Amino acid sequence: MAIERLDLASFPKWAEKLRRPFQARYFAMYSSVFGGIVTDPVLMLVPIDDHMVHRGDGVFETFKCVNGYFYNLQAHLDRLENSAKELGFVLPFPMVGLKDIVVETAKAGDRRDCLVRILLSRGPGSFGVSPYECPAVQVYVAVTELKRPFMELHPGGARLKTSTIKAKPAFYAGIKNCNYLPNVLMAKEAADARVDFGVSYDDKGFLAEGATENIGIVTRDRKLLFPELGGILRGTTMMRVAELAEALVDDGTLREVAFHRVTRDDVRAAAEVLVVGTTPNVTFACEYDGRKVGDGSPGPVYAALSRLLIEDIASNRALQTAVF
Repeated sequence: MAIERLDLASFPKWAEKLRRPFQARYFAMYSSVFGGIVTDPVLMLVPIDDHMVHRGDGVFETFKCVNGYFYNLQAHLDRLENSAKELGFVLPFPMVGLKDIVVETAKAGDRRDCLVRILLSRGPGSFGVSPYECPAVQVYVAVTELKRPFMELHPGGARLKTSTIKAKPAFYAGIKNCNYLPNVLMAKEAADARVDFGVSYDDKGFLAEGATENIGIVTRDRKLLFPELGGILRGTTMMRVAELAEALVDDGTLREVAFHRVTRDDVRAAAEVLVVGTTPNVTFACEYDGRKVGDGSPGPVYAALSRLLIEDIASNRALQTAVF
């Protein structure tokens, strides 16, 4: 088989082979390797010898821009900085500089509603495993389509199943790192089973998290419980929802909001099972492992928390960062 040799001179010819229909959902990208922002998806590239590509040696954050405002950006930047420190990354510029880059990249994408990913990588430098072969940490920012919240697309609720994929060890679960193979396998397993989300448990049998979401339950005695924070990712939406839920304690809807060890039996016996995350917002489970949750309808805690979070995203100026 004859294989054509390509070079920069022939780039306009072979670059067209890189175009795919799904790229219509990619709006802008900043790369510290290139030192600027591009808006043509063909140019949204990462070097193949970047440690993030062949070792998963990187960390990331994903957050949304709604009606021209980033929501809860500082919480994401704080978690990104903590993740970077755990891997010994030395950022190429201060966090305030990263914030400016994120704003400018979103502006270049020219969408008031979009999803933004920041990726910090060990950087290119070799195909080896040693991190010391990479001269400098690199920054990539991608602006893509923001999908509608899960409940807008599936008003009947979500179907969940127990995943056979074990939760990550606590250290790796607590860092939002780019090695997402367990998460990918969880998502594949759920899709193959024709359910919406998989639910993982740790090696002691306690509730952990979904592939990209946090899971919580409402007990029959009106307690909102999320898993203990030591063994899961500290989800920004989960933490904000827990704060908003205190208002439901004040009005008597809930008795308590807590982070607690939750067993499979607790989940199966729950009055409500909730899925929370940056893109799904607050979602209720109508089914878990083939059995109805409650009567299969939205519960009062879901309804209240969903409303509170949507209002928070739309109008809480303290958590909004203006883009446009």
